[in-house]
Amino acid sequence: MHVTAVPETVQPRHLIVTVYGLYARETGGWMSVARIISLLADLNVDEPAVRSSISRLKRRGMLEPVRKSVAGYQLSTEAEAILREGDHRIFQRDRATLADGWLLAVFSVPESERYKRHLLRTQLTRLGFGTTTPGVWIAPANLRDTTEDMLRRLDLARYADLFHSDHLAFGDLRTKIRLWWDLDQLERLYEDFVRAHSRRRPRTDREAFADYVRLLTDWRRLPYLDPGLPKEVLPPRWIGIRAADTFFTLQAQLAERAKRHAVMTS
Repeated sequence: MHVTAVPETVQPRHLIVTVYGLYARETGGWMSVARIISLLADLNVDEPAVRSSISRLKRRGMLEPVRKSVAGYQLSTEAEAILREGDHRIFQRDRATLADGWLLAVFSVPESERYKRHLLRTQLTRLGFGTTTPGVWIAPANLRDTTEDMLRRLDLARYADLFHSDHLAFGDLRTKIRLWWDLDQLERLYEDFVRAHSRRRPRTDREAFADYVRLLTDWRRLPYLDPGLPKEVLPPRWIGIRAADTFFTLQAQLAERAKRHAVMTS
């Protein structure tokens, strides 16, 4: 699986999803438009960009308009499911081990349902699967539950088979991992993340909020590109481990201060 570098400028809609994931679900998944605009202003996103991004998220089925004395938007059922799945991936620190084995996904989709084939490939890529050969996808076995949930939720289970396997022979597994995942590109993305966030020193809760939302927004794509591959098959001194240390250290420092600011913003 080859990944594409993400531009340095984060799209406002990604920031909005992060804000909803952090601060809306505790109160039923709803947030007023005024509060969204105010919180995004702390991230230097202007009102027209916020409104445009909300409309885009609405078209994509992530947000639904719900009025509660004032205009606001509610997370959709699908968005809630995506965020719940993301919680485990984003905040899960433990990596897989070789003893866990591997999860193989094999699928067959009729030509008349090519859109389902595209959806399957997109979702397996999003979960961090690599490809061994066309039609055979591989990931650490600890992604089994997440993969099963995705296949059932999107009504794709009837097209796929999942297998729990071990690599018995032949060839060097480290070499093969580099064929199945683009570790060079992952390393560059991790380096960018560490460089962007390792020197953050917010002085106020407002700055802590802005730093934490950007930290989490930048981090949450990385556990999907790197599905927690076992240390035994990674290069020595793998920077992904340092990047994880950076994220979890900053999360511990920023989360409560950021929440305090978000709660005070109406």
